[in-house]
Amino acid sequence: MFSKILIANRGEIACRVIKTAQENGIKTVAVYSDADSTARHVRLADEAHHIGGAEASASYLRPDVILEVAIRTGAQAIHPGYGFLSENAEFSEACAKAGIVFIGPSADSIRSMGLKDRAKEIMEKAGVPVVPGYRGADQTPKILQAEADGIGYPVLIKAVAGGGGKGMRLVEAAEDFISSLESCQREAQAAFGNAHVLIEKYLTKPRHIEVQVFGDSFGEAVYLYERDCSLQRRHQKVVEEAPAPGLSDKMRKAMGDAAVQAAKAIGYCGAGTIEFIVDVTQGLEDAPFYFMEMNTRLQVEHPVTELITGQDLVDWQLRIAAGEPLPLAQADIPLIGHAFEVRLYAEDPENNFMPQTGRISHFSGPEESTHFRLDTGVEQGDEVSIYYDPMIAKLIVWDRDREGALRQMSRALEHTAVAGLKTNLEFLGNIIDHPAFAKADLDTGFIERFRDDLMPQGKQADHATLALAAMAELEPHMVGRDPWDWSDGWRMNLDLSTHLTFIDREQHREVMVSYQQDAFKLVIEEAELTVRVLRHEGTDLDITVDGHKVSATVIQNGQDFTIFHGSTVSHLHHYLPGAEGEDEAGGSGVITTPMPGKVTQVMVALGDQVEQGQPLMILEAMKMEHTIKAQVTGTVEGLALAAGDQVTDGEILIRIVEAEE
Repeated sequence: MFSKILIANRGEIACRVIKTAQENGIKTVAVYSDADSTARHVRLADEAHHIGGAEASASYLRPDVILEVAIRTGAQAIHPGYGFLSENAEFSEACAKAGIVFIGPSADSIRSMGLKDRAKEIMEKAGVPVVPGYRGADQTPKILQAEADGIGYPVLIKAVAGGGGKGMRLVEAAEDFISSLESCQREAQAAFGNAHVLIEKYLTKPRHIEVQVFGDSFGEAVYLYERDCSLQRRHQKVVEEAPAPGLSDKMRKAMGDAAVQAAKAIGYCGAGTIEFIVDVTQGLEDAPFYFMEMNTRLQVEHPVTELITGQDLVDWQLRIAAGEPLPLAQADIPLIGHAFEVRLYAEDPENNFMPQTGRISHFSGPEESTHFRLDTGVEQGDEVSIYYDPMIAKLIVWDRDREGALRQMSRALEHTAVAGLKTNLEFLGNIIDHPAFAKADLDTGFIERFRDDLMPQGKQADHATLALAAMAELEPHMVGRDPWDWSDGWRMNLDLSTHLTFIDREQHREVMVSYQQDAFKLVIEEAELTVRVLRHEGTDLDITVDGHKVSATVIQNGQDFTIFHGSTVSHLHHYLPGAEGEDEAGGSGVITTPMPGKVTQVMVALGDQVEQGQPLMILEAMKMEHTIKAQVTGTVEGLALAAGDQVTDGEILIRIVEAEE
């Protein structure tokens, strides 16, 4: 076994690898960029070394610099995590030449599976079923369009390199093909340095079921059962579970055997995932399944496999990389209970899931236990940067069956709180608590199908939440919670009264509060409530509203409140007349950046006439493309940006003078 390894990654996966390495007595070397000098993985590692600028291309994607650090520190092996250099064949080869073990598959295996078109050809020869499509070398738009027309819509355009939903577009009509192709190729070129694409038939009701495989240097391979990753948004996984609900033992074995067959076809060594797409139009029983791609690395969702098998997959990686055989034979791998994982992101679901950046002012959750595990790369006080994926943490739960695991996840989400920036926490809770999800009515269109349930528009805080905000706001005046101690005008034989205004989704919500004997009387939108404070310790607040107990986590930052009440997350602002600044950004014709990023394409010029909804420019941020569209019809009057320019949050992009009616 190794005595020292370097982790060529950041965030939660770097922290995850460090944990297992240190449990095995292995010293760890972290690397970090300018943006990560105080990051959690840097704090956890035995030693850490700076490798370059904030952008990944200037740091985590510099194999020569990382390899030099490994040599200089005496690291015997490099764990690449996932993303960045984890599926870089040249980096694997460079490690071998330097006498350093790459904790992953061989360069040949990476190359075989690295391009989706070549991977499918290998799988076809190995007898593994693949989705019908076009994987030819001719990449001219006319040929690609013709092939798509021949396959029949809807089709998927997919970059042959990379993954994570980047460089992928769903095209439902022929007239949309060319614009989708151009956008897909731009994103693929920017993300992977390869604009080559393939075309596949899009299954209208598919489930995404993947199989965890491991191979060793002795030619053996096993599968550690499957994960259902059907809950996706924009082809990126949101919720994962293991095992796949409703999958028969017969089909489980068929998929597992096919996955091992695929791994052996390329002499695979290490951790890998065979991703299948399953056509469940006629149900899951005996449904046809097709090879989609192989990820030649550890997956983000590997913890659910660990919880149902009782195995540490990073430990398996280390042992196999050190030349040991597979720790268990196929017949000895247990399958126990059920596990879920959700990905907690800094993003705003109500604003098209726009990634958020900033400092995490509060981060709390349940204590880790047999039933709950938290994998994270950040802690309270850390920054979510514009340069990397905005995932904050993975919440993972286990129980004896799916129903029990669902209860565990629902409770875990209710007891998790993140403030300082918006997250998808409530969105995740809505998924877990949805009746269709409880019944395992799953396919990759689940989120779009139940969009109105999962992301209700304009849902304002209920009266209990406003009462919580009011009590939290008044708490500093309640020394000992005794009205005699109030210091803002209360007099004997008179009721204390005050008027609070909260801004909730741009609407003013009025709360009249008066203290009467041992309780508060609140009037909210003509409703009269009797409220008592039971407990207020730190951010935990318990009250009764008309005799019913209400518990919440209330995070206050100045006049802003983030309230976690049950499965809901509310953002309220205490409005103080005369103390509020005004927005000077202009009217609806002024378009500002929704987040920091880089302008990659400008589609209009000064003086151009534009229509409402017309694309104006492409902004690249958080590794994704965002199309900026005109909010009004009019004339472009202000435009001082060009492709390649960096923009900050809230910066003015374009001014449009609205056309007179």
